[in-house]
Amino acid sequence: MPARQAAHALAQLVALGRHTVTTLLTTQNRQQHDWTADYRLYSRGRAQPQALFSIARQTIEAQLPPNAPLVVGVDDSLLRKTGRRVHGAAWRRDPQGPPFQVQFTWAQRVLQFSAAQPLGPEGAARLVPIDFVHAPTPTKPRKGADAATQAAYGEAARQANLVALAQRRLVELRAQLPAHRPLHLVGDGRYSNKTLLRKRPPGTVYIGRIRKDSALFHLPPAQPALGRKRIYGAKALTPEELRQAEHQPWQKLRAYACGRLHDFHIKVLADVRSPLCGAAPVQVLVIKPLSYRLRQGSRLLYRQPAYLICTDPTLPVQQALQEYLWRWDIEVNFREEKTLLGVGQAQVRVPAAVEAVPALAVGAYALLLLAATETYGVDGQPDTVPLPRWRGDHPPARATTGRLINQVRYELWAQALRPESVRGFMARAAPETKPEKLQPHLASATFYATN
Repeated sequence: MPARQAAHALAQLVALGRHTVTTLLTTQNRQQHDWTADYRLYSRGRAQPQALFSIARQTIEAQLPPNAPLVVGVDDSLLRKTGRRVHGAAWRRDPQGPPFQVQFTWAQRVLQFSAAQPLGPEGAARLVPIDFVHAPTPTKPRKGADAATQAAYGEAARQANLVALAQRRLVELRAQLPAHRPLHLVGDGRYSNKTLLRKRPPGTVYIGRIRKDSALFHLPPAQPALGRKRIYGAKALTPEELRQAEHQPWQKLRAYACGRLHDFHIKVLADVRSPLCGAAPVQVLVIKPLSYRLRQGSRLLYRQPAYLICTDPTLPVQQALQEYLWRWDIEVNFREEKTLLGVGQAQVRVPAAVEAVPALAVGAYALLLLAATETYGVDGQPDTVPLPRWRGDHPPARATTGRLINQVRYELWAQALRPESVRGFMARAAPETKPEKLQPHLASATFYATN
């Protein structure tokens, strides 16, 4: 890795404040140096974030058994922007808007693949980013444009379709894996359509949500002597009808989710065909809602069932359920990338820089997660910077990203501070009835900062 790119990747992890390019330079103590080469690192396409993602993918593969599948979650997100000339920024539907009103926000769209890194025999896993790409949409031509312009826009819009982009990135990912290793892709309802399911590369299994009224068909009992071969037989139960069918029993399975094992009730409809996949047989899973209350008397959460499709009818139901539950961690990836690493905060407009700056930050984040597992183990914790007192009774089950970032800051900056100041914020003071006057502490504010 080039030295300048490595310095920027490390600065993305430990920078304080907004993660702009100038913040990265001040973190490196280069605010009085010429910044031309640093901006050209991104604008001239010299940054290579895909090299970081390749290292992350190969590291996870090395930790898996030889024939174990590489489980990859796919999802998209928005990076909010304010500049009207930023490449790829457009008005997009805001997922955080209220349910009773469609709300739009000016943002960029990105697509991410995250691979599951198993963390123990119980079924825990952590998703690590292995691909991050910008997914812009073409500019719509003005009213009255000629036919050639309209046709070019239509073709560009089809190529820029988010599911079509995910399908192309999936083909590239499959080509990078050895032939003997299966690839399992886990997605939400957006990606459960013909564009992805019918064009998935060989050796790839898809697990994702489908509509409750999705059409399903049994296999045809026999083929006619003349005419076209039949693909579909009699119509099968829809996922919602399967859930309500009393003659179909519920299966009780245990799977890991939210820090512990839970009991799930599942119904399975195997060896059926779906128009989403064509002639390939699939299996459909119905998951009974795992309802719970945050406190006594509060409203019931998770009241909606989940309907899943698995393109491999021979895949064990326990494995398909556990791999789908792992997909939630990609939402955690997006939250940490935006809040802790400031992905999307860089004020750049050139297309190459718009794509490279956030991707490099996500690549550094991926290597940080893998380095933590290699250094502290599956459930180990960094102990140099102790937990705050309010977290002592309920320590995290695994090393959090915020704590890992604080540990990196401590290893980089502790020697530059006075030893007595470092000892001061680590010692637990005796309780006093009368509080002292406010005394800001540099070391404590630096090593416990979250952004």
